[in-house]
Amino acid sequence: MKPIWKLYGDGGAPPPGEVVAPGERLSWGRTAGLGAQHVVAMFGATFVFPLMMGLDPNLAIMMSGLATILFLLMVGNRIPSYLGSSASFVGAAALISPGGANPALITGAVCVAGIVLALSGWVIHLLGPKAVLAAFPPAVTGAVVMLIGFNLAPVVADSYWPFDQWIGLATMAFVILATVLLRGFAGRIAILLGLVFGFALSWLTDALAGPAVQPDGTAAPRVDLSAVGEAAWFGLPELHAPQFQLSAVLVALPAVIALIAENAGHVKAVQEMTGDDLDPYMGRAIAADGIATALSSAVGGAPTTTYAENIGVMAATRVYSTAAYYAAALAAILFGLCPKFGALVAATPEGVLGGITVVLYGMIGLLGAKIWVENRVDFGNPVVLVPLAAGLIAGIGGVRLQFTEAFALEGIALGTFITLAGYHLLYRLAPESMRPRPVGPAAEPAEGAGTVLGTGSDAVRAEDAPEQGAPGDPGPEPGEGAGPGRG
Repeated sequence: MKPIWKLYGDGGAPPPGEVVAPGERLSWGRTAGLGAQHVVAMFGATFVFPLMMGLDPNLAIMMSGLATILFLLMVGNRIPSYLGSSASFVGAAALISPGGANPALITGAVCVAGIVLALSGWVIHLLGPKAVLAAFPPAVTGAVVMLIGFNLAPVVADSYWPFDQWIGLATMAFVILATVLLRGFAGRIAILLGLVFGFALSWLTDALAGPAVQPDGTAAPRVDLSAVGEAAWFGLPELHAPQFQLSAVLVALPAVIALIAENAGHVKAVQEMTGDDLDPYMGRAIAADGIATALSSAVGGAPTTTYAENIGVMAATRVYSTAAYYAAALAAILFGLCPKFGALVAATPEGVLGGITVVLYGMIGLLGAKIWVENRVDFGNPVVLVPLAAGLIAGIGGVRLQFTEAFALEGIALGTFITLAGYHLLYRLAPESMRPRPVGPAAEPAEGAGTVLGTGSDAVRAEDAPEQGAPGDPGPEPGEGAGPGRG
């Protein structure tokens, strides 16, 4: 029987100038070590985003491992990627079920969106990757991502911040300073460090100043670890069936646009690093993410997406072996089977979440502007300017379009509809001379959209990239983007 991976050389780290291909592997010890680096890179975002959506972090971690294995199998082990929790649905979740009061309604909407994403992937597989750019040009994709991020502003103001504004302010300040002042790996996990800092500060404040006064006037400790002590070390996460509601589904569907652009961008990034022609696999990769999202949400888990953080690990180590991703996936499944870990995550104080989300939600929105800048979107052209302006104001401003007593469009769904329909309508009505044309990175379908909700750049900062990777050793650092930009 032919082995899945060919051993690279003697199984040691690649020398300068050489890479380990997806179909190769290092020694199993080094492969396990590299898998651990991938786990660290994805870990913070993969449990933070489910927490913000009111979903079970344990289940999200476990399903991310299963989703990664499914993804690798569907792309024939050609595209090394890790599927972690997606930030694209955080805005929709906040609107569908404020405070995570009805997680089944969230997962039902996400499940339908996952099916739509899977179908979109198969269409792209049939029509080719250029179909992505034709349907969702960077101007539209950037606007949708901005809608997703900035619609979350009221969630911070109303749901998290009022519980403990001073802890929130201190946590926010720590994350901002850590992002800028810390270098290397520490700078790239600023959100995770902020979570730890806020947790410790909340515990210390409880000890020195007593319980916090809640918005309803009652007093309660900031940190309550009683559930952690009661939780078992090993057990299955709690599963639940999705609940379907048309209005919730319509709120979640715009995230499909962001996920298509994000997945396509990550495939292009991996293609550039490995030198392999992965365009024929782009549609299959998008479909795989859609199926993984649908399956995860069908049992109560979080939506998934390919992670830029793990692409950064590959850039730093020059090891693109899919074997390392299988190792990371198995480790994630084991983490998900530890209820005590889930109870610890669930005990995160609301004030800490308030400080983190101020930065995180704002950065999600600004990733939309980043797409515009990288693709040199021309706002001097009214074909671009007018539909985007109308869509953003309608979506962020809370405009409501009532069709019947039971059905209305508002928020992200309405803003996306106005932007997408308006852009394509004006594009076809405008004279040839006014039609926007791809410029720079936009000429290559998803390059500009590669970091949509993806925690930063797909490249490693020059000062952080090692000259020679040593997977399995402490030396190599997980890649760019594990910090405040994501899920």
